[in-house]
Amino acid sequence: MTRDGRPETAVIELDRPPARPQPRPPRRRPWRTAATLAGCLLLGAAAAPPRSGPVTGPPLPARVALLGAGGLLLVADPPALTAYGRDGRVRWRGPAPVGAWSAAATGDLILVTGRDSARQVTGTWAYAVDTGEVRWYRPDRVRPAGDGAVAVTEVRSVADPGQRIQGAVRGVDLATGVDRWSVPVPSTAVLATTPGRVVVVHDDGLARVHDVRDGARLGETRLPPAGYAPDNPLVVGTHLVLRHPAPAGAALSGYDLPALTPRWRRLLPAGETPSAGCAAVLCLSGVRDRRALDPATGKQVWRWPGGADWRAGADDGDPSRQVLLRPARSDGPTLVVTIGRDGPRAGPVLPPGTRDCHPVADALACRGPHGRLAVWPWGSAGRT
Repeated sequence: MTRDGRPETAVIELDRPPARPQPRPPRRRPWRTAATLAGCLLLGAAAAPPRSGPVTGPPLPARVALLGAGGLLLVADPPALTAYGRDGRVRWRGPAPVGAWSAAATGDLILVTGRDSARQVTGTWAYAVDTGEVRWYRPDRVRPAGDGAVAVTEVRSVADPGQRIQGAVRGVDLATGVDRWSVPVPSTAVLATTPGRVVVVHDDGLARVHDVRDGARLGETRLPPAGYAPDNPLVVGTHLVLRHPAPAGAALSGYDLPALTPRWRRLLPAGETPSAGCAAVLCLSGVRDRRALDPATGKQVWRWPGGADWRAGADDGDPSRQVLLRPARSDGPTLVVTIGRDGPRAGPVLPPGTRDCHPVADALACRGPHGRLAVWPWGSAGRT
């Protein structure tokens, strides 16, 4: 009984200790966390009331291209390129490249690559991230590597443009756009970048790691025969992971960077495919589930039942997250999660008709259901 004579109500909280809650150890039975999150998203998110609405901006005609780069959303509508921040406000305007196709942030620059109707590279433009001033232009593709960058010439292909490079890998002076160093590519190769380093895998399996500052060779090894491509091998943090044939099917092999020292090898279950973009882990997508391996050891970090049903969103080059989206139903809202070392975490719930989403700093910028720019902070839900 309370002091005023009313009956006292007892509240029992399941799965909580009677004393003050203590923080749980990280990654304790992470698959359970992932499964619980997936269930909550699927069962409750569509009906959950919005906690806060999005920031809305101007109309986005169907003809414009949206590109995410660091903390900016770029809207390419030739002849203008407009940069918006996470608050939906214009940061700057500049001239737009014809066929703007991809964008990336490196140092104090935004690099925008253009392609023609056959998806062949037309060049890379470097914009000052704070003003939009065009600093320089190159006729090849420039790839960021942390605070540095390299330029490559892609093998011309109608079927698979951008799959391989040829000629040379050239270190780029970000202040001027001119070459600082060059290493030859005798035939063709695939390339992966990581902060401060460039991994070049030649078509004969010879892999070399170069310092992005001066091209110095930091490591070299001969990789097993494989289907080398931009997504194979994958660079995950300070490790390289290759998918290759094995006597019992397919296998994954892990190597340290930059020395390319072999560390582990394990069979890849049938139906699983490694995917790029995860934070500090190697993500594998199966028939139904999604799971993650530690790139240093090959051991499983977490498993997400049903996670394979979610599709990857646009990649803004932020190594701390990968954005996944899933429509709750054909005419319902779109659910958003980000995945990283600790598994999936719920993001904003997007109303029906939302599309073309790009991470912008700590928010998600999209075409809203009425064709306007709409920006949702992480963890929010809303309607336009």
